[in-house]
Amino acid sequence: MRRIVDNDYLTMLFRLAVGGVFIGASVYKIIEPGDFARSIWYYHMVPGNLINLMALILPWLELVAGLCLVIGVLYRGAVIAVNGMTVIFIIALSVAIQRGIDIDCGCFKAAQASGEAAWEALIFDLVLIVLTIQLALSQSTKWRLK
Repeated sequence: MRRIVDNDYLTMLFRLAVGGVFIGASVYKIIEPGDFARSIWYYHMVPGNLINLMALILPWLELVAGLCLVIGVLYRGAVIAVNGMTVIFIIALSVAIQRGIDIDCGCFKAAQASGEAAWEALIFDLVLIVLTIQLALSQSTKWRLK
């Protein structure tokens, strides 16, 4: 099992996949912070006075963490950041589903009412957390900048 987790090629593939997802997810949020703020509001989990601040900071955290993963710089910090954000996204989607809020995740575009999209996004995030856990456990240092 250790050989699979530490496989250099698997780790690089997961770095590119997770980094690409976070970079891709940050683009619309950076370009359209107002739409992203509305997406955050739909979850009804963040106090109103923090929504705009969160809408401005979170996309840049996603972008920096994604770039660090892909490039291989500040690697451990980037892995911790993507793991933490993914856990928070899973919690937010789970709470939204439990409350009966039918929205898509707002990950790559503004959140909208959608019956099954929250479940699809939750499944996507659960797959993503498996990849980020592998990155956290892997001891591969190949193709990382020091």
